[in-house]
Amino acid sequence: MKKDKKPAPRGDVINHSPTENYVWPADPEVLKKLEWFQDQKLGFMVHWGPYSQLGIMESWSLSDGDAHWSRKEVDWADNGEQLRERYFALNKTFNPLRFHPEDWSDFAYRAGYKYLVFTTKHHDGFCMYDTKYSDYRITAPDCPFHTHPKADIARHLFDAFRAKGLGIIPYFSKPDWHCPWYWVPNQKRPIAYDRNPTYDPREKPELWNQFVRFTHAQMMELVTTMGPVEGLWLDGGQVRPHNGQDLRMAEFAAKARQAVPGLLIADRTVGGPYENYITPEQTVPEHALDVPWESCVVAGGGFAFTYGAAYKSPRELVHLLMRVISRGGNLALNLGGQPDGRLPAQGMAASLAMGEWLQHNGEAVYATRACAPYELTAKGAQRDIACVLTRCKGNHHTYATLLLNEGEVLPASITLDIGREVSEAYALHPAQQLSFTPCAEGIRIALPAGIAGTSPLALPIKLI
Repeated sequence: MKKDKKPAPRGDVINHSPTENYVWPADPEVLKKLEWFQDQKLGFMVHWGPYSQLGIMESWSLSDGDAHWSRKEVDWADNGEQLRERYFALNKTFNPLRFHPEDWSDFAYRAGYKYLVFTTKHHDGFCMYDTKYSDYRITAPDCPFHTHPKADIARHLFDAFRAKGLGIIPYFSKPDWHCPWYWVPNQKRPIAYDRNPTYDPREKPELWNQFVRFTHAQMMELVTTMGPVEGLWLDGGQVRPHNGQDLRMAEFAAKARQAVPGLLIADRTVGGPYENYITPEQTVPEHALDVPWESCVVAGGGFAFTYGAAYKSPRELVHLLMRVISRGGNLALNLGGQPDGRLPAQGMAASLAMGEWLQHNGEAVYATRACAPYELTAKGAQRDIACVLTRCKGNHHTYATLLLNEGEVLPASITLDIGREVSEAYALHPAQQLSFTPCAEGIRIALPAGIAGTSPLALPIKLI
C-alpha cells in the first residue's frame, strides 16, 4: 500500500500580528460586519490555480528567496530561470473540465461552512477570474479553459455559494510576481527574485505608483463587479509601508467602503486599521484572544492540492474547530482544488462528517463567544476528558463540549466546574435533559444509557 505523502516543511507560515497592534474600527458598519463574521465560525478556504497540476506548494517555488523550502520536490527545472519560464506557462495546460461550482457550494453547505475564502490571485499573478487588467488569467485565449461556460471561475463560485446563503471573502495576493511593475522583466543581473519587487520602490516611485494603481484596480474589481462580498483577505504581508512598499491602503479602503459599506479588510500581518481580524496560519493561539481572529489551517497536505496527501479525520476536524472557537476565533479550513476541477474526495468526506455533527450540535458552535475559563478537564470515574467552553451570545447559556480521543467512550458520569451555578443541563445530541448534583468539585452530571458508553466526535452539554 502506498503511504500517505507527508508535506514538506514550509517557510511561508507566519503566526499572526500581535494583538497589541490591533486597531478597533471606528466605522459602525465595519463593526457590524465584524459581529457577523464572528458569528459564522467556520469558513471554507480554497487554494486553486495552475500550480495544482504539479501538486506543489502553490506558486512559492517562483521565488529564489524561498527555494530552500519550496523546491524540495521540484524535479522539472534545473535552475530558477528555467523554473519561472516553465511555471509561467502552466496556464496553457490548465483545463479543469470537471469543475462544477454548484458541486462545491453544495458540499460546503452540507459540511457546515458559512463563508468562502477563495484564491482569486496567488503570488504568481494568475487570476482565477475575468480581470480587465491582466492577460494572465483563466479567461485569456492562451488558457484552454477560456471557452468553458464557467470559465470565469471565481464569479461562478461566488454566485453558487451565495445561492446557498454563504458569505464571500475573496483571497487576493498583494505581491504579483507576473506583473512587470513588481518583478520587472529584462533587468540587468543580478536580480533578486524573492518575495519583494526587483527594485526599490523609493528609488523608482513612478514604477511603484503604476503597480499601486494596478493593484487598486484589481481589488476594486473584486469588491464591486463580482456581486456582494463581505470582505477582502489580503496576503503578502511584506507589502507594507514599513518595507517601502506602500499600497496606500487608507486610500483603497475609503474607495472600497464607499462602494461596499462595512467591507472587512484583512491586510494580514500588517497590523493597524486595515487588519480588521488577525489570521494565525497553521496554528491555534495558545490562549483566548481579545480581538477578532481566524486561523487558516489545512485539512490535509498543503494549502494547494498535493498528490497522496493525508487528511485530518472527522474527529480531528471537530476538535480543531472547537478549540478555535473556545478561544474566540474562527476557523478557515483549507482544501486544495484538484487540477481536474474537483475537490479531493478524502478531504470532502471528513468535512461532510463534521457537517453531520454540526447539524445536531451547531447550537454550541455558531454565534457563540469565548467563555472563561475556556478549557478545563471533565473528570470521569477512570480518566479525565478534555473539555472546551463556549457561551451563547446574548445570554448565560454555556456549552461544555467533551472532546473524546479515538477509541475513548463516555463514562456513566462526569464532574466539571465551569465557575458558576447551574440550574439545568442538557445533551444536544441525542437531545435530552441530564440530571446532576452539586459537589465539592463543581457538578456531577449523570450520562444515561444511549450516551454513556458511546464515542461521539464530541459531546456538547448545555448548561443553564
